[in-house]
Formats: sequence, C-alpha cells, structure tokens
Amino acid sequence: MATTVADGVDSADGVDTDRARTDGVRGAVGSGRAFALLLVITGALGLLAAWVITIDKNKILEAKAEGKVYTPGCSLNPIVSCGNIMESDQAHAFGFPNPMLGLVAYGIVICVGMSLLAGARFPRWYWLTFNAGCLFGVGFCTWLQYQSLYVIGSLCLWCCLAWAATIVMFCYVTGYNIKHGFLPVPERLKRGLLEFHWVVPVLWMAVIGMLILTKWWDFWTGAQG
Repeated sequence: MATTVADGVDSADGVDTDRARTDGVRGAVGSGRAFALLLVITGALGLLAAWVITIDKNKILEAKAEGKVYTPGCSLNPIVSCGNIMESDQAHAFGFPNPMLGLVAYGIVICVGMSLLAGARFPRWYWLTFNAGCLFGVGFCTWLQYQSLYVIGSLCLWCCLAWAATIVMFCYVTGYNIKHGFLPVPERLKRGLLEFHWVVPVLWMAVIGMLILTKWWDFWTGAQG
C-alpha cells in the first residue's frame, strides 16, 4: 500500500490517514506514517551530524589543551575540511558550539515524529510553532552555507548532511501545514505544491550543489594550476 509523504493518503484504498486521525480530538490533527517517518529520519540524520561534530569539536579542544593538533576524519583536503569549520567564529554563533543547538532541535523533531507514529494529534498552534522552528533552522543553515562557502572557504560533510535534512524537514512540514489550511495559500498553488511536493527540496539542494561546484570549480577539475 503506497503512501504519499505530502498528503498522507493511502493510494490503495483512498483513505486520508491525516484526516482520519482528527476524529474525536477538537482542532487537533495527526499524520500518516510516511510524514511521521520522514520527521524521524531527517531528525535522526541531523542528530547524527550534530553528535559527530560535537565529539570532534571536543577532541579539537582537548588536543589544544595538550598542545597538540587533532584533525577530524572528515577533513579530507583544503576544501572539505571540517576542522576549519569547527574552529571558525561562525561555529559558535550564539556563544556556544552550534551542534549543541542541533542536539536539542533534532531531538525534538524525532520526538514529534515518534509521537505521530504512536497516534498523537496536535492543534494548529503546535504545528505553526513547529513550522516556525523549522523556518529558523533552515534560515540558520542558509546563513551557515553562505559563511562556509564565501567567508570561511571550507566545507564540512557532516554540516552538509544537517543542511540537507533540515531543508527536507522544512519543506514537508510547511507542505503539511498548507495541506491542512494552517498556512493559507491560493488553491491552485496548494494543489501544485501537494502534487509536486518533491520539487522544491530537490531544486533547493541542487542550487546548493551548483554553488559548491562553481565556487571551487578549479579545485574539483584539477585546473588550479
């Protein structure tokens, strides 16, 4: 039985699993398994990235305290260098290491996804608050992408994983709120977004990939002289 992530409809029998779960709970909405699993998976990927970065950051600090140098395993070359990212000022934008924020935020996403799998239903204000959190997350990731490419001049593979997970998460949470009318949009646009729900995240990540490719084109092609 196929389930569409964007609309929670079991296509084999036409049952709208999202709508079915609103019964008996005034103003509260649940979700189908596909959407819930998407939250769990993207949250887990983001949490994994934040966890690995936190461990490597601690190892860098420990090595510095001992007068040594620690090179993270994901520092592969002058461009793909997690160490450069972790030691930058942007790596603690709020006065503490950025991954600490990720450990909390992605953990919350996993909890929401698991709650939905267990049959939980949440009111409109909850979904809008969740969407606002995802908006902050994707906005922060976008800022970090700019800093990484055009200020620091390095890439972190674990950061890239967190970026991708956050983009997918934000797009589908926004689509979910549009579907249920929590975010009002014109009907034609709504139908288009729900029908082609995969287009926005794919194009978004394709643009980031193109920026990375063009930024260091000479390095990737071996033409740096």
